[in-house]
Amino acid sequence: MAILSISLSRRTARSVRTLGVAAGAVALALGAAGNALACDISEFSAEATCVDGHGVIVVTDKDAYGTPAVVSVFLENNGADAKKIGNQEVKGSAQGTSVTFAEDWQPNAVYRIHVKAGGKLVDADITPNLTTPSTACTPAAPSTPATPSKPATPTPSASATPSKPATAAPTPSASQSSTAPAGTVSNAPSPAAGDSNLAETGASSNTGLIAGIAAALVVVGGGAVYYGLRRRGANDGR
Repeated sequence: MAILSISLSRRTARSVRTLGVAAGAVALALGAAGNALACDISEFSAEATCVDGHGVIVVTDKDAYGTPAVVSVFLENNGADAKKIGNQEVKGSAQGTSVTFAEDWQPNAVYRIHVKAGGKLVDADITPNLTTPSTACTPAAPSTPATPSKPATPTPSASATPSKPATAAPTPSASQSSTAPAGTVSNAPSPAAGDSNLAETGASSNTGLIAGIAAALVVVGGGAVYYGLRRRGANDGR
């Protein structure tokens, strides 16, 4: 009985050990397969194109597992790196995730794109190297601002006649306004006959009295002369 028990224990241990080894092998295989599926250089692509008249290099990562990767771009000259354009991080997706490098590339230029992801999982160049198109980018023409439309000029109707400005009546001159027209009857009362000369000469109201006295003196003087002449004639007759 004891011998049978020991025999079963050994068999169980051997079976467990076999299962463990098999499980480990499967795990290693799955791990390797998972790493292979997680990221691969074949999932990266590069393209040289133009955006708004300027050259750019676009790198796309289609790693469905989204393994973080670093993309570096180099300008090549005779098979050697002439200039590093730059590097960017990218996390891929099944639809593809892109990063863009601003680079005014020249026609038929060659660029090397290097990808490093998952530690040592991917550390390689995209092959073959990227060669730019044979035609350079054309700068975009500046947009012409819209010319504002001129307001419509109203057209005067044919029937509408512009009114002439009112002409002011001529103003009579000073000589014309002061002289009354012939045949015009004045409403002012006419001066008396005796007063007309006085008004014209500017004499006072005593002028009549002085004139009367002067007339009397003339008459008296005339009478005296006449009387003297008759008396002289009478004396001569004697």
